[in-house]
Amino acid sequence: MTEFWVSSGHHLTQRTEGGGLAVTDELILAYLARPELVPPEEACEAERGLHASLLAEPRRPVTRADIEAIADADARENWEVMLAFRDRLLAARSVEAAYLALVRGGLQGVPGLFLTQLVHLILRNALDGCEDPFVLRAAELFFRSQRVSLHEGAVLLADAEVIEAREGGAPLSPLVSMLGKEAASELDVLNEENAWTYWSRSDAFTMALNLGSSTRSREGLARAIEAFVRHLLNAEVTVAPLDRLEDPDWRWFVGLDAEGTRIGNTLWRGEALDDDARERVIAVFSLTFADPARVDPRVGDRPVYLLLAMSPDKTVQLKPQNLVVGLPLAADRAAA
Repeated sequence: MTEFWVSSGHHLTQRTEGGGLAVTDELILAYLARPELVPPEEACEAERGLHASLLAEPRRPVTRADIEAIADADARENWEVMLAFRDRLLAARSVEAAYLALVRGGLQGVPGLFLTQLVHLILRNALDGCEDPFVLRAAELFFRSQRVSLHEGAVLLADAEVIEAREGGAPLSPLVSMLGKEAASELDVLNEENAWTYWSRSDAFTMALNLGSSTRSREGLARAIEAFVRHLLNAEVTVAPLDRLEDPDWRWFVGLDAEGTRIGNTLWRGEALDDDARERVIAVFSLTFADPARVDPRVGDRPVYLLLAMSPDKTVQLKPQNLVVGLPLAADRAAA
């Protein structure tokens, strides 16, 4: 099996009997190693002592007095957020169960960074054994923001953080010029010829994805959605890319991002989309459940439509939690 996404921290966990990932001391230690939590040189003795004690015993209870003893207000807030998150992880039977509880609980007080890290880890588990670079590159949308370029039928998605980090300095290639005038480093668009290189660069996020005219790329995102739903919601679904949405009996939709939700709501109300909004829709999928008994009776055997759109500034931030709370399940089953 080819390794990928080492940065997810998958190697720091253990798989449970149900197929989920157990929260290990090593995983908690990885959070404690984040720069936001490593005490700086000027940190007070109380903060240094708390950090050291948790490195020695990552699961040890932390009292309110431990937090209040920290002199710096920002540091106290960081520790409050981190320890609340740690305790929610430890209270769950798996990383997957913790993620579901966080999403269904409304995500109050959960930093977006922690949430995307959990999605990265969960998808690494759900896609374990996957040998298709198109599926894996498409799955990066679940936890990495993308910058979008439209050019002659191609809808090119490149990692937004990579583009931003590489802005300035070097001559622009035609591809990078399309992705952003300030970008300064060559990116390869994933295709049949260079797909083999994905494995050595999966943690660098340096391959662009053609979601517009590449059938393999659209199918890859469909397979990633299937894997995510199957793994988290214990529901077998079939996802198919569509060229357009032309269903007069449209029962249910899920916006895969904030813009997709906004556009979907406009259509749901029977309002027409202007040309700008239509251009921002970059992918449409149909999702059907293998077991009709799992589906809300209002939907029955009709497909659920999934809309992915870019924001006015041509970025995409897929929100996988929308699948968790938005799919019309008749009754949720436990996570792995």
